Amino acid sequence: MTIAAALDELSAVLGDALTRSKSDLDLHGRSESYLPDLPPDAVAYPDSTEQVAQIVQICARHGCPVTAWGTGTSLEGQSQALHGGLCVDFTRMNRVLQVNQADMDVRVQPGVTREALNEELRATGLFFPVDPGANASLGGMASTRASGTTAVRYGTMRDNVLGLEVVLADGRVIRTGTRARKSSAGYDLTGLFVGAEGTLGLITELTLRLHGQPEAVTSAVCGFATIHDAVATVIDTIQIGIPMARIEFVDTETVCAVNTFSHTNLPEMPHLLIEFHGSDSAVAEQAESFGAVVAEHGGEGFQWAARAEDRKALWTMRHNAYYAILASRPGCRSIVTDVCVPISNLARAVEETIEDLKENNVSGPILGHVGDGNFHAILMFDPADQAEAARAKAAAERMVSRALDLGGTATGEHGIGIGKLDYMEREHGESWQIMGDIKSALDPQGLLNPGKTVPARR
Repeated sequence: MTIAAALDELSAVLGDALTRSKSDLDLHGRSESYLPDLPPDAVAYPDSTEQVAQIVQICARHGCPVTAWGTGTSLEGQSQALHGGLCVDFTRMNRVLQVNQADMDVRVQPGVTREALNEELRATGLFFPVDPGANASLGGMASTRASGTTAVRYGTMRDNVLGLEVVLADGRVIRTGTRARKSSAGYDLTGLFVGAEGTLGLITELTLRLHGQPEAVTSAVCGFATIHDAVATVIDTIQIGIPMARIEFVDTETVCAVNTFSHTNLPEMPHLLIEFHGSDSAVAEQAESFGAVVAEHGGEGFQWAARAEDRKALWTMRHNAYYAILASRPGCRSIVTDVCVPISNLARAVEETIEDLKENNVSGPILGHVGDGNFHAILMFDPADQAEAARAKAAAERMVSRALDLGGTATGEHGIGIGKLDYMEREHGESWQIMGDIKSALDPQGLLNPGKTVPARR
């Protein structure tokens, strides 16, 4: 029982759908994270559930690790082959299988990206709202329980996945959930696999909840003298019940980087970016109410974007903020970490993080989905400067510790992977061991994405 034996058998079965070329291995060893590259021994490109099941059965017989691959952003190293073995790339499983317009749901294969799905849905009057920024694959988004800019109104992947088809570690194929909008029949297995990061099974099909395209959409950006004023505006907006579709925060460092990268001219101060969805009258009323809250907190430079092209430019600027920040220090790498706290503790968490970064001489622009209490720090360091890298890593650890002290979580959407394993026991206590027991029950050999998310085998 060896990886080599598994790959020899897979090669005979898959032919050209299995590759061991260096370029493919290198590509599937990389991620957007700060972690070192960890290439697999081979990459498979299945095109059906049956083929995935066959692949997993062969790997199970030979004890070969299996790591699923979506688009590879993997900010905590989820898709890297920590123990080598086979990487299963779902790029070729990219079909929209069935659109149920009347029931507002859709069946898709895992390699379909969110942008491709919404392009397919354009003529139906429906859309899929979860927007993590990157044009991620829907299977990967489910595996990491992704969210993003629209979660404040439409929820995360947890709220928008109705059912799954999953290949288990022994090659069995199961279906979870139904197309019904609610059920009290047994355990919520769909919820178990959403966010499991490929450690319990390989997702080969998803049934997703869709939403009606809003009649009217308007976006805006406004600046604030202080971060406290910006965050207080978010808290007040949520507490008085203004139904936002998006509300995003960017700090001054982020604004400076974005201005240079995207050729914008936002004032160099903290900003909120907001969007409303609804009817013409509802959007106008929401915008007016939000404007009053902004005025109470000294907001300025209000710029509205009602035209589709202006809105697209605004959110493209926000989604490109990470690349803008990296471009501000060529040659540097970053620890892109996120935490999530109760909304009442958001201002404290952000302000203490910024003060911590200043005190410890760490460059770390802050931005995020503050409507959910979720924010990100992009902690920059020169890979050749070990002292700077150590300061950035220590700052990330304190950021997580602070969030846990405030009743929050180590990650709101980036997931655990390798990078945040050390915080799981503190956040979950004995429940983390229960997660490990579930992993052992479903994957007794420990072959599916080993070394990630759950504790080491007892």
